[in-house]
Amino acid sequence: MQPRRSLRLVAGALVLALPLLSSCGFGKATDRVYTQAEGINHRTGPVAVLNAVVVAAQPDSGTFIASLSNNSGEDENSFESLAGAGEWQDLTVADIDPVDLPVRGFANLADEGIAITGDFGAGDVMSLTLTFGSGDTVTMNVPVIYACDEYTGLDSSTGGSSEPSEEPEESESPSPGEVPTDDATPTEDESSAAAPSSEDTYDCAVVLEEE
Repeated sequence: MQPRRSLRLVAGALVLALPLLSSCGFGKATDRVYTQAEGINHRTGPVAVLNAVVVAAQPDSGTFIASLSNNSGEDENSFESLAGAGEWQDLTVADIDPVDLPVRGFANLADEGIAITGDFGAGDVMSLTLTFGSGDTVTMNVPVIYACDEYTGLDSSTGGSSEPSEEPEESESPSPGEVPTDDATPTEDESSAAAPSSEDTYDCAVVLEEE
């Protein structure tokens, strides 16, 4: 009788384990492809859009970057344009030259991102539509992230340069007629032209400390 009793115990253990085994079946969240990153992915369709983000060094402007992978094994494709969608249609997005995507090809937009300006800041999630040469479009909710840590220097939307400007060469002494009088004040236009515009740049030291 001992073998028969052992068989019953084993069968009972298997019955109890069935719910646990079924929870590990196919099609579960743990079986899906997941890449840990701050950006968003869109893997279906002719072109996969990977780790899409808008990198912002300051409020109201940023740079869209993503990786594009042509899923087709037969047809070439291209990335043609980017535009705001839904409530984000008022965004101003820079024009781009088409980005070629050969068969099974790959392109990284981080090399030359797309400048975006509008009313937004880091922490927002913007609806953006990508258009491809095949006529297909992909609309994604793209997060706006700080241009800090590994994203430092990737926001080219301001068009500014971090290199110091060259110091002007000393000129010869001006003639008496060129010397301004004490009561001469610059006009409003002259003052605004002389004063560089100050951007409200995010402080990465503070941002990283808060995270």
